[in-house]
Amino acid sequence: MSHQAHPPSQAAEEAAEPETPHLDFAGTTPYEDYVRADVLTHLQHTLSDDPGEMVFLVTTQVMELWFTVITHEWETAAKALRSDDVPTAIAALKRSVRELDALNASWRPLAQLTPAQFNSYRSALGEGSGFQSAMYRRMEFLLGDKSASMLVPHRGTPRTHAELEKALCEPSLYDEAVRLLARRGHAIPAEVLNRDVSQRYEPVGEVEAAWTAVYSGDPDTDLARLGEALTNVAELVWRWRNDHLVATRRAMGSKAGTGGSAGVAWLEKRARKNVFPELWTARSHV
Repeated sequence: MSHQAHPPSQAAEEAAEPETPHLDFAGTTPYEDYVRADVLTHLQHTLSDDPGEMVFLVTTQVMELWFTVITHEWETAAKALRSDDVPTAIAALKRSVRELDALNASWRPLAQLTPAQFNSYRSALGEGSGFQSAMYRRMEFLLGDKSASMLVPHRGTPRTHAELEKALCEPSLYDEAVRLLARRGHAIPAEVLNRDVSQRYEPVGEVEAAWTAVYSGDPDTDLARLGEALTNVAELVWRWRNDHLVATRRAMGSKAGTGGSAGVAWLEKRARKNVFPELWTARSHV
């Protein structure tokens, strides 16, 4: 015998509905307390009448936030390598790869700016330039691209200057990786291990030989996986630099950049530099 299905009662339907979110708070919402969205969304103060300036400003601010989190990941990785905790370092580097993907995607809203569009609000930048970004400079220092002269623009902001000076004088992420190679038995010269870490890292044959040995062995060792995690970071940094170059070339050609920089010429020079150089050259010898 068949049984006819009966529609659920109204009471049953109401009971099945999800509960209404809690909407009544004495002060700000817990979300606001944690995210500080009201602060973030009121940081935009455009200086021109051009409607395109807002996306330029917000995109730049978003980039600064990504610089901040990527710096945090690389500092975490460097600290872990110092303690021989390779899994924690690799995990931080893998997170930073996803974050670098998001950072690089930030160029998309700006990638097709025409010179006329950029010129319509370029004067609002005045002497401002991304070259002056303190958090991006901390990223570069962690990559081993050190230069004391890069502290000069920040002399007027003591906290920022102190943070940059600390980053300048500490071993870079790559310094820590090379020191780990030495502790694992690879023949790294004392002059590399005891070098002045406030100076730009320069490639060394013995470090190349160490990475060659790592890559010639078991690909599942923690050193091999660390090498690949660092290489993934290096590749995305290279893509960031190239995307910056292309966006700038499209928006302003070969004109001088803001803040007195050489514009495209400077970016072309940066784009030619390899991050973690021996990780790339070692591959020719495997």
